[in-house]
Amino acid sequence: MPIPNTIILASGNNKKLSELSSILSPYSMELVPQSVYRVEDAIEDGLTFVENAILKARHACDKTNLPSIADDSGIEVDYLNGQPGIYSARYAGENATDQQNLDKLLHSLKGVPENKRSARYQCIIVYMKHAKDPTPIICQASWEGVILKTETGSGGFGYDPIFYCPNANKSAAQMSAKEKASMSHRGKALKQFATILASQNIQNRT
Repeated sequence: MPIPNTIILASGNNKKLSELSSILSPYSMELVPQSVYRVEDAIEDGLTFVENAILKARHACDKTNLPSIADDSGIEVDYLNGQPGIYSARYAGENATDQQNLDKLLHSLKGVPENKRSARYQCIIVYMKHAKDPTPIICQASWEGVILKTETGSGGFGYDPIFYCPNANKSAAQMSAKEKASMSHRGKALKQFATILASQNIQNRT
């Protein structure tokens, strides 16, 4: 299976497109958002990150007849028993903004001491060659951190301004794109994906 030059990103999120494109750029893969093909977002009614990523990838493949990659990610807070989890993008409601979701999380943790604010970002990447692909590539990675009490930094998106990475001694929103890609949940999952796809390409040429 040759590595495709164009892969449909099962999302219309420009910030996510920019981040994923940057990480995958060394692998000669061009991501095109599904919005270019006027594909609306899939209904995410799965109960896990894996289920939702598969739903999104299959939907994009079905509508475009092209290979697709989907990312389903979110943040898990231990004090909140893993919430917001798969509902991270709509924690404050179906059409909530990043700021509204972030504010709700801070409110949910109001008064909680630092030693009980452990959390992690989770990311599942699913790649499908076509809508009926029986063996999609599935990659998973996480990023451990702590939820800050106030916003710090102006970069990134989502919960990045309140996600503190002890190893870097800064929030995700204070990191450069390159630094974030080297340690983030999405960066690690995408590197797994690129390695697997390249390996399959080599194997199918022999």
